[in-house]
Amino acid sequence: MKNSNDEELDRELMTSLEWLRPTTKGELRCWWPGDDVPYQKYHDMEWGVAVIDDQRLYEKICLEGFQSGLSWLTILRKRENFRAAFTNFDMDAVARFTEKDINRLMNDAGIVRHRGKIEATINNASRALELIEETGSLARHIWSFASSNEFGRDGISSHPSGLATTSPAAIALSKDLKKRGWKYVGPTTMYSFMQSMGMINDHLSDCFVHDNCEKKRLIALKKMTR
Repeated sequence: MKNSNDEELDRELMTSLEWLRPTTKGELRCWWPGDDVPYQKYHDMEWGVAVIDDQRLYEKICLEGFQSGLSWLTILRKRENFRAAFTNFDMDAVARFTEKDINRLMNDAGIVRHRGKIEATINNASRALELIEETGSLARHIWSFASSNEFGRDGISSHPSGLATTSPAAIALSKDLKKRGWKYVGPTTMYSFMQSMGMINDHLSDCFVHDNCEKKRLIALKKMTR
């Protein structure tokens, strides 16, 4: 006869398996990439892999801002266009963008032509450079908000998969960046950012990349917070 702990583990396993899909190699993958091959590649190779590079972190914050009100798949399909339009998200270059650049970007059909988000990207480049000058590293400052909880998870989920959409850590990061003048960095946006940059390992436990992402998260956490 099973005890209550065994029954709880069974329920968690069934919930996990319900939100997993088989890969062509017979492994299990989180459900959300569906059948879209580039999206599957993003899940397998990028999402949840710890990032400690300042430029890549700045880029992802900006792209998460562009995603607001849209799907990440929409942004992913346009990502190379965004990189070309924003000089590969070189913070020094973007910080020097002028009204002429804004007009150019507003006429660029390859990106999301939203003036507020374009202006936020330029603004955030300057704010990122200020933060780097103050703290020495955008990565070290951002990773200081990572939760010490198992898998970096400190949110409460209402989704049947068990994944949250925000957390105390994401709220704290959002408040800090807003205080510093950053734009389009709300709590939900920051949670998505933290998931994708490996500060939170939200791959389901039976997903085939979960364990590798967790190893990389712990290495990055130790390096950034020592």
